[in-house]
Amino acid sequence: MPFTTAQIARGATYALATYQKKEPLDQINVQHVTLDWLVKNKEVSSFGNGSFKEPLYISNGSNAQNYFGADQVTYNERDPATWTDWGYANLHDGFWFDEDRLTAAGIMLSDDPSAGATAAEKESLINLLGQSYRALRNGIQEALAFEFLQDGSQSSKAIPGLSHIISTTPDTGTIGGVNAANYAFWRNNANTGIAADDLLSEMDLSRQDGMRYGGTLPNFIPCGQAFFNTYRDQSAAAIQRHLAVQGRGGATIDPTVEAVNFHGVPLKWDPTFDALDAKLGTTTWTKTAFLLNSDRIKLRPLRGEWMRKRPPEKLPDRYVTYFGQTCKYGLTTDRRNSLSVLTIS
Repeated sequence: MPFTTAQIARGATYALATYQKKEPLDQINVQHVTLDWLVKNKEVSSFGNGSFKEPLYISNGSNAQNYFGADQVTYNERDPATWTDWGYANLHDGFWFDEDRLTAAGIMLSDDPSAGATAAEKESLINLLGQSYRALRNGIQEALAFEFLQDGSQSSKAIPGLSHIISTTPDTGTIGGVNAANYAFWRNNANTGIAADDLLSEMDLSRQDGMRYGGTLPNFIPCGQAFFNTYRDQSAAAIQRHLAVQGRGGATIDPTVEAVNFHGVPLKWDPTFDALDAKLGTTTWTKTAFLLNSDRIKLRPLRGEWMRKRPPEKLPDRYVTYFGQTCKYGLTTDRRNSLSVLTIS
């Protein structure tokens, strides 16, 4: 017996887990380290009237004055806060099956609501949906990983990502509704064109700059491959170590480095940086690193709108079944001056 079109549209309710053992080996998708970190630390939020607002303490407005005896003193009004204004973006991805593709896969459709599928048809649908949903998931992850790194100039409908919030020109632009040219406190730390020999000391300076206000320490350091390798080589030169593991017939020497840390925080090579370079035809991202803190930079999905499955209605003029997935999200910070971007020459 064939499937009904309604059953096809609800196809994700079938046991897709049985398909996992048959998945083809992925040859193209890279790890998205920064995306994983943002998603892990995401905070579901509301964007009332289309924006998310955070208060910023911007001035003490001090009216302190010395006085003696009956000297006249003065008072002033205080308005120590302003508000950020962050927007959100929408992302869609989806796929469709036409009836002939389903037929070729051994899946028949029926308009009879009492129709039921055979075991072979169910297996075919599981295989087809399993492959398609995997591709859908990977496609959305790649799109989000690229968007969260870029500055938003690639599309008027994209959110401004890390390279907008943590800019190599921190004193220009309006970030989250606040003009960085007008407020020195609303400028991230940027340290660019660093020579290899100076990398360790310059990273220390950037860390200190981030600590200056609020004592915020980085707890996540994503970077491109060239930056990671340069930091590893400079660290190895600064700290000479020899690790010998006793083995049969003598010592086994492994000169490789398993991980490199900066003040106890691991540097994480994110292959997405280098993939973005390949996509854009640049050599910028592989030489870049960010000093981030999970309390100061937030991915904010709208409530109920993160990775939402969307089953669009069939169109009357074509025999096609659609499957979609959407996200609504923003990326915000409440303290730019605690965040840093570094690049090597």
